[in-house]
Amino acid sequence: MTAQHDSGAGPPDEYVEAEIHNLLAGDPAVAEQGITVVRTERALVLHGEVESAHRREEIVRRVAERFPNVPITSDIGVIRTQAPTEIEQLP
Repeated sequence: MTAQHDSGAGPPDEYVEAEIHNLLAGDPAVAEQGITVVRTERALVLHGEVESAHRREEIVRRVAERFPNVPITSDIGVIRTQAPTEIEQLP
């Protein structure tokens, strides 16, 4: 019986992306489906838009916990969801 050599490459990208999607969508505290994942040579890069900086930080934290040996880079933007603070004046 021979042992398999682990090259350190990890699972295929589509498995990592699917696992992250399941992690984020299945967690009631996050419930986020709009995040995409790209694996570069050095990191996992998370892309998308969320409604708050707190939510972005929580997503990055949870992915980092799940993949502790992989650097995580966030390219997640925050979209404004609050009502405007000023009244818009129309001409």
